Amino acid sequence: MKFIDEVIVDVRSGNGGPGAVHFRREKYRPRMGPDGGNGGKGGDVYFVATTQLQSLLDFKYISRYAAEDGVKGGGAGKDGRGGEDLIIQVPVGTLVFDAETGVFLADLVEDGKKALLLRGGRGGLGNIEFATAVRQAPEYAQPGEAGRALKIRMELKLLADIALIGFPNAGKSTLISKWSAARPKIGDYPFTTLVPNLGVVRGTGVDFVLADIPGIIEGASEGKGLGHQFLRHAERTRALLMLLDLDPYTGRSLDEEFTTLISEMRAFSADLASRPLYVALSKADAFGIDAEGAKLSTLSEREDMAEKGIRELIVALKAEGLFENTFVISSASGFGLDALKERLSRALLEMGPRVYENQVAQVVNFGNTALFDEVEDLSDGAELEDDEDPDLEDLEEDDIDLEMDAFEAEEDEEK
Repeated sequence: MKFIDEVIVDVRSGNGGPGAVHFRREKYRPRMGPDGGNGGKGGDVYFVATTQLQSLLDFKYISRYAAEDGVKGGGAGKDGRGGEDLIIQVPVGTLVFDAETGVFLADLVEDGKKALLLRGGRGGLGNIEFATAVRQAPEYAQPGEAGRALKIRMELKLLADIALIGFPNAGKSTLISKWSAARPKIGDYPFTTLVPNLGVVRGTGVDFVLADIPGIIEGASEGKGLGHQFLRHAERTRALLMLLDLDPYTGRSLDEEFTTLISEMRAFSADLASRPLYVALSKADAFGIDAEGAKLSTLSEREDMAEKGIRELIVALKAEGLFENTFVISSASGFGLDALKERLSRALLEMGPRVYENQVAQVVNFGNTALFDEVEDLSDGAELEDDEDPDLEDLEEDDIDLEMDAFEAEEDEEK
């Protein structure tokens, strides 16, 4: 399945149904009076997050969505039926923005919980609502309120507890396949992972979700490589696990990798860089490292490791306060994986349970003129339907007086 994590769609709430202009008619009973019903309310637009979807792929093929319009009012005081609400399902972790202004609208992280994004237009009042003692036969009704159309940008940020960060081919996919049932593509060449992969890891006292992020290269925060497209998925994680490649044929020293990855994360997002960070030196089997020689102090004494930059890395780790959070592992042989998993599990337990709660902007919660209360102005020369007439409030007092004079004259003639 193709992974899509950003789309733009057009969404519209339903128009309110117009009110009816109608007069009650019964045989041998003249002047029964107005009985035009009100129009139905237009359908609302709701977004609901679901764990049944894993990407925004469906929205690439269908990009226009509209709620049902309200039904026109009828005679005999019958109100029109309200339009059916539109419910749009999105993956858990979807952010919703106004595509034209960039305004944040909602962050949908609760499975199955609906969030109202666009309200439907109100139904127009029928002429029965405008009957008064001085105007007993109004021949007009309100048009329905127009629904609101909005161009929406949706952005998916996967929900995971820990994200794997590292250069291409650093062993991230191999690690997640060892710890979970995830089966990402694994190869001995860079950029094997083209999309994020999630795996559920059974830890010590806690299960957690591990995210495998495509490899990051220098300049990723500026758009180079693939990592910059998916670093956003790491922003929702609670901790980061950085993998440094011990392979002697990468052409990079360990301190180079560490410094570059730290710089790219800070350049991309200060919030991302503030996450708790753990470091793992992967592919320990490439140097024949065993349990006794896995300590960083022991590795720094080896000349082959010195050429790989282990001493400079130790200095950098101590400067960042990460020396105690650094492990040496081999996903191929399983060496060091249990100790690393136990440490990550303990860290998550110390953080406490994670609570997911939808966030909906106040502009959506409480209404906003720009979003919900735009009423089409029909009093400035716009054409009306046959059964519509301007609102009573839009009539000038002189016009009302003239109509009342004509009505009284008609009654005098009948007498």
